[in-house]
Amino acid sequence: MVSASTTGIAKPKETQVGFVGIGIMGLAMANNLLKEGYEVLVWNRSPDRCNALREAGARVLGSAAEVAQQSDITIGMLADPAAALDVALGEKGVVAGLSAGKGYVDASTVDAGTAKKISEAVKATGADYLEAPVSGSKQPAEQGTLIFLTGGDEALFNRAGPLLDVMGKAKFFLGDVGAGANMKLAVNLTMGDMMVAFAEGMALAKVSGLSADDFTKVVGLGALAAPMFGLKGPSMAKEQYPTAFPLKHQQKDLRLALELAAEHRQTLPLTSTANDLYLQAQKAGRGDDDFSGVMAAVLAGSTTSQEAKAIT
Repeated sequence: MVSASTTGIAKPKETQVGFVGIGIMGLAMANNLLKEGYEVLVWNRSPDRCNALREAGARVLGSAAEVAQQSDITIGMLADPAAALDVALGEKGVVAGLSAGKGYVDASTVDAGTAKKISEAVKATGADYLEAPVSGSKQPAEQGTLIFLTGGDEALFNRAGPLLDVMGKAKFFLGDVGAGANMKLAVNLTMGDMMVAFAEGMALAKVSGLSADDFTKVVGLGALAAPMFGLKGPSMAKEQYPTAFPLKHQQKDLRLALELAAEHRQTLPLTSTANDLYLQAQKAGRGDDDFSGVMAAVLAGSTTSQEAKAIT
């Protein structure tokens, strides 16, 4: 059987690139590939999501299998493990269109078990597989500054490297399939916990009669300074949460991280509490808001400044 590693390094105007999963992230990522001069073939379960890419020059096909069949390398960006499995392994999924010499790069955030299941199916076709979840949300996707956390076939990592460089500012090859998934969960766990801590600090400032904007500025000037706080703080101060990374996806990542921790008998008490707050926010209808919308769940437990004074 011919190895997929025998095909060349990705090059604009030469390499056919498939892209399945045209959501907030996929739209920006595929658009950057088009801008670089790659021929991009796209498919999405909701076809209307492909319209903007069609106008930008992409070819829209009728199934994920058709995309994989006509592409040298196919990239997937799906919302969760269920979607990643369906699009990869479904009747007209990516795997149905793969063969020796092709590659599938799955940028979805999933657990290691899901990544391994997809990898096995891909490898059975003679194609190569690379898990490549990303660190970064809407703005980094638009700017081409994502960070790719990969595992699997190193030959495909090398072949697809130029594509990852177009869509991101850094890429890491971490080893076998599952390593990328686990790194992504560790990173998103940290991000989710940090957002809850920031929201609680802002809530405390507000109930104390302080300006939430001043709180954000003070945090941004000290050792706690983080781009995420500077980006999200102004809208959180107004209790507005424009979606860059949906809250429901952040909660999904915390759930997967807790499951991974349980496998290794690692306790994560802070993350367990943070997950509860994201679940509360989801129940309150904030699932499609940005993950900074966890602020709403934090504020729901706040007393007013007058009530706080009465308590003391």
